[in-house]
Amino acid sequence: MITRLPWFKTLLFGCLGAVASVPAFSAVADIRTPRPPPTPRINGPTIFGVRPGSPFLYTIPVTGERPINYAVDNLPAGLSVDSATGRVTGSITKPGEYQVVFRASNKLGKAEKKFRIVVGEKIALTPPLGWNSWNSWAGSVDQDKVMRSARVLISSGLANHGWTYVNIDDTWQGERGGPHFAILGNEKFPDMKKLCDDIHALGLKIGIYSSPWVTTYAGYRGGSSDTPDGAWTRIESYTEYKANHRLGKYTFEQNDAKQWAEWGFDYLKYDWNPNDIAHTKAMAEALRATGRDIVFSLSNTAPFDDVAELAKYANAWRTTGDIVDAWTPPTPEPWQNSVSEIGFNQDKWVPYGGPGHWNDPDMLVVGWVGWGPKLHPTNLTPAQQYSHISLWAMLASPLLIGADLERLDEFTLNLLTNDEVLAINQDALGHTAHRVATIGSVDVYRKQLEDGGVAIGFFNRGETTQSFPVQFERLGLPGPRHVRDVWRQRDLATVTDGQLEISVPAHDVLLYKITSAQ
Repeated sequence: MITRLPWFKTLLFGCLGAVASVPAFSAVADIRTPRPPPTPRINGPTIFGVRPGSPFLYTIPVTGERPINYAVDNLPAGLSVDSATGRVTGSITKPGEYQVVFRASNKLGKAEKKFRIVVGEKIALTPPLGWNSWNSWAGSVDQDKVMRSARVLISSGLANHGWTYVNIDDTWQGERGGPHFAILGNEKFPDMKKLCDDIHALGLKIGIYSSPWVTTYAGYRGGSSDTPDGAWTRIESYTEYKANHRLGKYTFEQNDAKQWAEWGFDYLKYDWNPNDIAHTKAMAEALRATGRDIVFSLSNTAPFDDVAELAKYANAWRTTGDIVDAWTPPTPEPWQNSVSEIGFNQDKWVPYGGPGHWNDPDMLVVGWVGWGPKLHPTNLTPAQQYSHISLWAMLASPLLIGADLERLDEFTLNLLTNDEVLAINQDALGHTAHRVATIGSVDVYRKQLEDGGVAIGFFNRGETTQSFPVQFERLGLPGPRHVRDVWRQRDLATVTDGQLEISVPAHDVLLYKITSAQ
């Protein structure tokens, strides 16, 4: 996050309002993904990491007509599954890799899926999927809005496709106190423990926000102070705001981490600039010492020269400043980054992403956004939204919805629930797509998948439709190939001569999964 203060609201919303008019489109005409069948289908990743002895919570994501009965074969000692909800809970003390089989059934059929539980020091073996409060509610977030958003993840069916995290961003912070002398919730968040318990009871996970600075971007209490008693004064002016964007002499990582773990948080967004190694390491060690698995995500604009070292401690790091819902750069403001300028400038980060540590090009700007409380439909066209989701999936980025979940329309829900697209993002191999060719205005991205298949994305950054033959051999894919349109979930052809004619509309994408025909 970059701009956060109330006196910036007029400037902020004025700039965003000038980006573009709200796009008009037919939701029905632009929907590409078929509805899931009424028979059970088990979605989500094929792998999950947990540390020995840490609390375990994994909800098996299944679509299909309810009620559904769940079962797991070969479940390791210490874990159990709720047959009515699919929630796997408990704790595993012995390190190792456990091969299990998920099963789901309803009156119309059955499904099964092989799954690996890896017990060791590495967590976040696939990119986190969930929701973050900032791009919709910003400073107007409160406990009720967060809980309502969690319920929508369930009622909309998003959770059945693997969307799991419900993350609070800045402005929750109150006084420092309690048994751990930690930051406590303010009047907007009167009972953090109850909020965590209620969200866990839905089978979901919950995240929180902090900064090692004296004052956060939004002008709230940070994780350090100039005095050992943690003294902090609410800022009242822009001058004070800038002056307190600094690291205090005394830090309280252990205090705060203990409190977050006691409440039951599962994710931390840690926000300051530049992300330095010393404070990253200190917080990583504090989180690890709690005995609870808390995904550790750095924000914002991680220094590229330090990424190899930061990756030893963090599960994700922001590769950019803040995203806005524009395809091209909307204003000269340095903190505003458009979807295309972020997404197509990730090449140098590719070697550093992988299981347990992910490049993060910021949140998804689809649906109703606006940085709260005044919201608007995204300024991205449908084609641009398909490109946005496709590229973030190919880049193996954390996928965090920034929209108001209570205003999801049919198009946006369809966009976020294509299990074949999500499977590319959640692939256990953890490869980050890289650009392998540019044909006119079309950038071609390639991502190797665990099952031997390859995801290929053709992204048209130009203003007109581009049509041309694709030579698979030049993409490192010799021999006969099956081609599947991932967004439309249909097989296109078996290519025997190594060539496929394609046509990509302006700002749109073709996302294919290519497998051997032999």
